Amino acid sequence: MLSRVADSLYWMSRYLERAEHTTRLLDVNLNLMLDESATSADRRWQRVLLALGNPKDVVWAGDPYALTQTLTFDGTNPASIRSLLIAARENSRHVREQISTEQWDRLNRLYLEVTRPQTQRRVEPGTMALEPEQPTEFLQHVMEAVHQFQGVTDSTMSHGEGWQFIQVGRYIERASATASLLQAYHAELWGDPESDAERQTEGNEYLEWMGLLRSATAFEAYCKVYTADLTPERILEFLLLDEEFPHSLRFSIDSLQCALEAIQHEGGKSRADKLRRLSGRLQATLNYSGVEEILEQDIVAYLQAIQAQCREIHLVIYELYVDYSIQSALAS
Repeated sequence: MLSRVADSLYWMSRYLERAEHTTRLLDVNLNLMLDESATSADRRWQRVLLALGNPKDVVWAGDPYALTQTLTFDGTNPASIRSLLIAARENSRHVREQISTEQWDRLNRLYLEVTRPQTQRRVEPGTMALEPEQPTEFLQHVMEAVHQFQGVTDSTMSHGEGWQFIQVGRYIERASATASLLQAYHAELWGDPESDAERQTEGNEYLEWMGLLRSATAFEAYCKVYTADLTPERILEFLLLDEEFPHSLRFSIDSLQCALEAIQHEGGKSRADKLRRLSGRLQATLNYSGVEEILEQDIVAYLQAIQAQCREIHLVIYELYVDYSIQSALAS
């Protein structure tokens, strides 16, 4: 496969996954606003920004609707949903001949819906202050559209090398996002006893844990495994190590490894040993670890190490399939 095609499919998938993750975080936290104090509101929205990697030039100024507006429609900020969807659509345009008509139609329709002026006006902070269901309704529509695109991709595109690069982009982005989300919630889940006691006094502990699970689309799936008994240890175990839940770190890395193995087999890359070692080591770390031994470590450092490994895998993917030299390609 041409490097430009692999690059565009990979980034189209990453941008869509990132947009869906941002949309879900905003939707969940807007819905939890009715059950929080001013203090917990500050903590909640600062945590949203932390989970999104503290986007440049985006700050919490006390107005959740203004922050939602910025993270949704600010075309000058590459972290906004609008910018991410524009970038995904542009990458798909570059490989229009590689994707199905149904994929292009679904993504192009979403792009037109998000960029039309009347959509932005309808959810301006001043107009939605009295009708808080408007922004959540729009965000849910975006999430549904991304899910539809993913379903159309799986059902209309040949599951060859191009489809595998889409899977690589989706799952490396999802793994990094889940690790960032857990890191942002670290203080709420495993903070010091004094702050835990303060949160219990405020009565927000259950809501915080439920918010984390909903931010990973995991609340119902978690309850089917553990019932509604929310504990930090079980939440960590489920979001890190569950092998069947699509947004857990283990599932994401297993899926990433499967896609990389398929690409390496189909492309016949003899130079892929480094990538195989990196992804295999990360997969083994999650497949053969227990939550008890993870809790004995510095959890923030553990999550940061996973993110660092994902970044290293990304760089090696680029070295092998995108920015490779002619000489190395001929040698393989």
